[in-house]
Amino acid sequence: MTSSIFILHMAGAITMLLWATRLVRTGIERAYGRQLRRNLRKRVNHPFTAMLFGVVMAIGLQSSTAVTLLISSFTGMGLVSGTAGVIIVRGGELGSAIVAKLLSYDMTLLIPILILIGAGMYLRTDRRPWHELGRSLIGIAMILLSLELLSTAAGPLRESQTLPLILNFLEGDLISSFLIAAVFTYLLHSSVAAILLLAALASQGLLPGELGVVMVLGVNLGSSLIAPILTRSAEPSYRAVPLANLLMRGLGSVLLLIAMGMMQPDVGFLGMSPEQQIINGHIAFNLLILIVGLPLSGLTWRISRGWADLSARPQAASIPEELSALDPEALDRPEQALANATREAVRMCETIEIMLSRIMDIYEEPTPEAVEELIQQDDWVDKRQNAIKLYLAQITEKAMTVEQARHCQNLLEVCIKLEQAGDVIVRNLVPHVQKKMERQVEFTPEGWRELLDFHNAVMRNARLSFNLLVNGDPETAHRVIAAKDRLRARERETRQRHFNRLRQGTEESIETSSIHLDTVRDLKQINGLLAAIAYPVLEEEGLLRGSRLIKPGKKSKSA
Repeated sequence: MTSSIFILHMAGAITMLLWATRLVRTGIERAYGRQLRRNLRKRVNHPFTAMLFGVVMAIGLQSSTAVTLLISSFTGMGLVSGTAGVIIVRGGELGSAIVAKLLSYDMTLLIPILILIGAGMYLRTDRRPWHELGRSLIGIAMILLSLELLSTAAGPLRESQTLPLILNFLEGDLISSFLIAAVFTYLLHSSVAAILLLAALASQGLLPGELGVVMVLGVNLGSSLIAPILTRSAEPSYRAVPLANLLMRGLGSVLLLIAMGMMQPDVGFLGMSPEQQIINGHIAFNLLILIVGLPLSGLTWRISRGWADLSARPQAASIPEELSALDPEALDRPEQALANATREAVRMCETIEIMLSRIMDIYEEPTPEAVEELIQQDDWVDKRQNAIKLYLAQITEKAMTVEQARHCQNLLEVCIKLEQAGDVIVRNLVPHVQKKMERQVEFTPEGWRELLDFHNAVMRNARLSFNLLVNGDPETAHRVIAAKDRLRARERETRQRHFNRLRQGTEESIETSSIHLDTVRDLKQINGLLAAIAYPVLEEEGLLRGSRLIKPGKKSKSA
């Protein structure tokens, strides 16, 4: 096998491993993310439960970095104490090591089984949790398949004449081996992928156990650098947990490297084969850091918080004016000016999508910061709407074709609908959240699930509507209107189920009845405003009736 073909095979296998890991993580986050956030406060009152919660999160998300970033956001919002956040992340690192151990077993037979089950769940159901769980099972199958590809691709290296020279150099220079592993792990953004790659090389007899354990320490350093670098621009309260993890895990890896260099211990106690020594060494390291770090969590948090405060960037004296696509010099070219206005309208769509996607998180975990951010986004939408409206008014003074004039009017109506949708979110839905907080009530599990399903349907319809602004596709417009009709039927079903719970005397349903019904009504209103984007497309194709009213003559005739 030539070097270029070898690199191609290895790159493909590593890419599949990274993509599959992301597939599993996103599937679990979408399916159970809200449940994780809801149960978080209840599970972190004791260090042991906090650690165990971190282990479970890492096993589910297949990534300790994802756990670190998630917990850093919770500590930043004040949902979790700093010490508890540090302990959860310690458990997450151990959970990530356990994931690598589980994936190192020969589970080739599971690949087709997981693909069949996962694809069946993904394709045969519309229920989001099952849909996303199917995605995760497919991701796990792809991880196992990528490991098989890695092992196969690494096989020919046993015949290489260059590899022994490289390994001899690395065995004689532990620091270089340590740093190479750290940099490689940071580039991969996945300690699981890096450990499994080392294990695959060791299984082919390419990597001795002593060198592999040193590189495991480098993997842990590289992995601990990912979250601090990703959050380097965040506020100090968000950066403290990643920095605490770097302080514990990164410093621990360096200290153990020094100890190995001085004592040169036999790593045979970690396993019979180099592959086992690498996997078990990774678990042993994170278990050691967990045991040592638990009593030091409070101190580590205080040090990292002070570190974050010292390294915080000073606030800018003034915020520069935001860039805009509304170029005044293009006003004498209507086609270009309309394209500029469309770009700004697309940005409005993106902001409304963000606002709509976050509102249910605010229902579940309301914080003043989240509400304030939503209000600021609505203010931005209002300003964009006014700017686009004035810009379009200036275009109309120029010579335009009939088609361009119609496009101009449609854009104006779209911007008005988007601004109204933002107002419904801030002026209607946010007060429902505040009312829920004041009354200190909770939805029933059934009622909350119905609201989430209804909200998910509105989100899907919104994305279809936003696509119309770019492609103007009549088929998509048909789907938007059909989805609007289905949502109307779903609203009736949701109301009926809610009334059934009221008749049964469910206490939570009685307490949250008005909030539940008003939320459904407002989400439906938002859906109607956004679905209106489809009407000009259908009208232009001659596919829209002038009125839904039945003619009097027909009514009397049927009577």
